[in-house]
Amino acid sequence: MRDDRVRLGDILEAIERIEKHAGQGRDAFAGDELVQTWVVHHLMIIGEACRALSPQFRAAHSENVWAQAAGLRNVIVHQYFGVDLDIIWGVIERDLPNLKGLVRQALATA
Repeated sequence: MRDDRVRLGDILEAIERIEKHAGQGRDAFAGDELVQTWVVHHLMIIGEACRALSPQFRAAHSENVWAQAAGLRNVIVHQYFGVDLDIIWGVIERDLPNLKGLVRQALATA
């Protein structure tokens, strides 16, 4: 069974993979369907891992980001062809650095 520490590792790995391919910038992202698919796939992994974090973890780490990531995953899965690339890029720029910091902090204190 996968515990919270393993799921946090999954989240961190997915963030780092997104950063690797999104590091080429917004224009490269917008112009490359394979990179878009890669990023969206890893955002789904992040959302699924956040959704599966234990109630105990969520109680100890009450940041709303866990639910937001799970919610983004649901939007991507259920409205895949309606995914707005501007929103995805905003997540990459604004939300992933914060999530990465929270995950690293949680791993350091676990």
